[in-house]
Amino acid sequence: MNFDLNEDEEMLKALAERFVEDNYDLDRRRVYLGGPNGFSPQMWALLAELGLIAAPLSFESGGLALDATAIATVFQALGKGLVVEPLIENVMVAARLFERVAPADLAADWMEPLAMGQRRLALAHAEQGARGGHTFIETRVGPDGELTGTKSCVPAGAGVDGYIVTAREAGTATEAEGVALFLVAANAPGLAVTPWRMVDGSLAVSLDLAAVPAIRLGGTLADVAEVGVLASLARSAEALGIMQSLFDATLDYLRTRQQFGTPLGSFQAIQHRMVAQYAAIEQGRALLDLAIVSQGANSFAAAVDGLRAFVAPASVELGHEMIQFHGGMGVTDELFIGHGHKRLLALSRWPDDGVAALDRFAA
Repeated sequence: MNFDLNEDEEMLKALAERFVEDNYDLDRRRVYLGGPNGFSPQMWALLAELGLIAAPLSFESGGLALDATAIATVFQALGKGLVVEPLIENVMVAARLFERVAPADLAADWMEPLAMGQRRLALAHAEQGARGGHTFIETRVGPDGELTGTKSCVPAGAGVDGYIVTAREAGTATEAEGVALFLVAANAPGLAVTPWRMVDGSLAVSLDLAAVPAIRLGGTLADVAEVGVLASLARSAEALGIMQSLFDATLDYLRTRQQFGTPLGSFQAIQHRMVAQYAAIEQGRALLDLAIVSQGANSFAAAVDGLRAFVAPASVELGHEMIQFHGGMGVTDELFIGHGHKRLLALSRWPDDGVAALDRFAA
């Protein structure tokens, strides 16, 4: 089977790699991450100018309707540079979900600014009692369509223009039926937004809704799950890009750092451990390829779950190993290693962990 990229995919890969090369190093990344919204508005505008924000959206919305191959290619390249701009949460999840479920009049008002990076949406779905489940919703819809409840974790939710909120119209908290999607303006009365930092330093928010006015969208939890498949593929691709960068940086270090007058990389025990991590990266790539070639088949979602079930724990283990090879400085803020490992931790736990993905894969 031929896994070579076509001309358009090579162009997207080169575009993403050039974006990283021209605009990212550890010092600049630290500045971007420390911004009011957890990323750089200038870099977000540049991504829009390059077309990478619009690209995952449909042709009708001005995008390229990227398939699994292109999405994996772009996010592996961005992962290698530890890019902090929230393309996955704000575009792959929220913008694509809005495009899928919004009525025509709302879509006409929102989709062009979303595609151009002038507006951002975030999905407010997770609640504290969910414990990794995707159907637990206690947020309720009132008699006049107002929403009351709490959303505990909304990644990339700071500074957005609106939230897509899942809320229950009927049924008990654990039922999949009876849940609808609503658009809530970021400045809506009764909405309290509390920002906080995740383990990787990115900015998330929690929402407290007290009779908040909302616009009912179409769609159900099935649409959230459907959009989540490609987003999960993007997260795993990003993790593989980070894993490769951590591995390459550590390999260079082991070739130059000496102990007892000889390079650390010459010790057989270390070589064996590095080979094991190299094999983990290659196995992850093979599972990514399997997921890519499954797109369009009934097995696609399962293949993506299988990919995530492997990459989530394997990426954290690789991060542990690379940190140990560097010693105590591996966890400092001055080295790429610690930053990459923190991002892998976040990717491995959100929106659920590898065990939950394995349960879905095993059906």
